[in-house]
Amino acid sequence: MAFERKLNKLKQIIRDCGSCLIAFSGGLDSSFLLSLCAGVLPKNNLLAITANSKTYPQEELLSAKKFARKIGVRHKIINTAELENKKFVRNSYQRCYFCKKDLFLRLKGLARKYGLSCVIDASNISDEKDFRPGRTALKELGVFSPLVDAGFTKKDIRKLSKKMKLDTWDKPSMACLASRVPYGIKITADVLSRIQKAESFLKKIGFRQVRVRDYRELCRIEVEKKYVPLLVSKRLRVLKGLKEAGYNYVTLDLAGYRTGSLNENLKDYLCRKKS
Repeated sequence: MAFERKLNKLKQIIRDCGSCLIAFSGGLDSSFLLSLCAGVLPKNNLLAITANSKTYPQEELLSAKKFARKIGVRHKIINTAELENKKFVRNSYQRCYFCKKDLFLRLKGLARKYGLSCVIDASNISDEKDFRPGRTALKELGVFSPLVDAGFTKKDIRKLSKKMKLDTWDKPSMACLASRVPYGIKITADVLSRIQKAESFLKKIGFRQVRVRDYRELCRIEVEKKYVPLLVSKRLRVLKGLKEAGYNYVTLDLAGYRTGSLNENLKDYLCRKKS
């Protein structure tokens, strides 16, 4: 019953918006929210916007286009240029704030252009556990997060997505490629390119949930704990593939994949910045 109450609350929040522009990445969360919006709002009262840039894997863009076509919603792609923002490129711990501020300022303008009353995103309760400076930018700009307001966790979203028979119900979590780079290391097109090449290679040989953390010449691979032995068994193939992607030294994190692992040493980073 509690789950049904949350779902009803979410639908009511969407109805109360009247019309929405949704930031749509094509991932699990935004696909679920977009599908819910499509079932609640008139077609002309909903617009999905996907931001395309060097920080966004191209396979994700194709996936977003396919999903939007399948459920029949208006969908537009905008190109963004994070690498032209010096504050983003500098890669401080506030990087995500600068990126989200620029993006959602633009989305607010598009919402006004198309006569839509609300700009919404697909943040959820589970995101609150990690360090997310981008959330501050959203709050400053008055962007709504219906999944947070309705109390939805990542687990809730997967459960309901499966019930709704959405293709994305078991899609691995995805984040901006810049999130693979430790704070303080400059973000460049070359850095993002080698991360994408490395992760695409690992997915191609069978690893679905993967992160390649970039330390210039060295990378640290994260896969789900249960697949660590499998990756070790493919050691030589992985080594060859990641060297071809641009890394001289290839390491495996024995702790396995976890969200926001680069934030684990955030306190140490901030202490170094102050000293």
